[in-house]
Amino acid sequence: MIGSACAWFLASCAGFDGSVLVVERDPSLETASTTRSGSSIRQQYTTGINIRISQFAAEHIHNFRDQTGGDADAPEIAIRSFGYLFLATEAGAPTLREAAALQRSLGVPTRLLDPAALGAAFPAINTDGVALASHNARDEGYFDGDGMHPWWRKQAKKRGVEFATDEVIAIDRDGDRVVAVRLRSGDRIATGAVVNAAGPRASGVAAMAGLSIPVEPRKRFCWIFDAATPPEGPFPLLIDPSGVYVYPRGGAYHTGCAPEDDRAVAPDDLAMDPEIFMEKVWPTLAARVPAFEALKVRAEWAGHYAYNTLDQNAVIGPHPELRNFLLVNGFSGHGLQQAPAMGRGISELIAYGEYRTLDMSVLGCQRILSGQPFLEKAVI
Repeated sequence: MIGSACAWFLASCAGFDGSVLVVERDPSLETASTTRSGSSIRQQYTTGINIRISQFAAEHIHNFRDQTGGDADAPEIAIRSFGYLFLATEAGAPTLREAAALQRSLGVPTRLLDPAALGAAFPAINTDGVALASHNARDEGYFDGDGMHPWWRKQAKKRGVEFATDEVIAIDRDGDRVVAVRLRSGDRIATGAVVNAAGPRASGVAAMAGLSIPVEPRKRFCWIFDAATPPEGPFPLLIDPSGVYVYPRGGAYHTGCAPEDDRAVAPDDLAMDPEIFMEKVWPTLAARVPAFEALKVRAEWAGHYAYNTLDQNAVIGPHPELRNFLLVNGFSGHGLQQAPAMGRGISELIAYGEYRTLDMSVLGCQRILSGQPFLEKAVI
């Protein structure tokens, strides 16, 4: 998704007249984070830049046909806006209040709910242990990332972008510039700029250029289930204080969580934990939403977050030590929804040498080198 976004926006950028090559090691994307994503979007973040990034994503989704050239065959990419509902204990309530104030200052209609208001708004939810909740029903929920991604690819190809099934295995440097990449096929490609959009494999690609970035693959588990008796009333994308989340999807429900031992794994490790659903997820769901006491799992899979261990925020822009090597990595689970803004930002950096619309320099690499985190607290 990120690579295709960068390719589409760069090929469509008025200030760019070069050529673009996207190297994809597995065009089936069977194990890619893109295809294993929950494909959700939200505005409820704790940093202003992430809120603005998602606001642009929502605008892009709502106007997808016009944004991608006006082709009558372009898919309509809608957001099913049932809203994220964050639940907090007493310890987490101040963070929700602070975040809601920031969100509202930027035009996000977040509402705070005490337990009584929470129970009235969402009667299917057990409010035990909840001190405060936050909810925003505008431009938050599920969207069709599976429709967006291939259309970007198709339109990028129409504008001359080449997509190669290959793998970068080495990067050639000359001082503070990348001069070429070497592919597994044996080809050597001369480069004016290189964009690292390798998702969970980003650190490996950076290492080929002699660089280190704090991005690692971390496993996340997902399940689709049917409820014997669906919850009554409206149902949001619910984030329990335990970290288990659940939301309605296609007549069923999607739930997920992190492993109990949340550490780096190999980028091809997609094995499920055979115990975690029965020991953690189902008991949590049944306690928080009694209607989920009787359910049947329809599907399950694991995917990866490209997890930024410094601050769980994206890293975008040129590396100070290698000025034509651009990073667009470390989304920590937010990659699909942030792809439109990231693609536009990378295109501006390459074409103009600066951001022309949304200044994302606060997400640049300098904070990595200085070890100064820019923390995003709302990470699921």
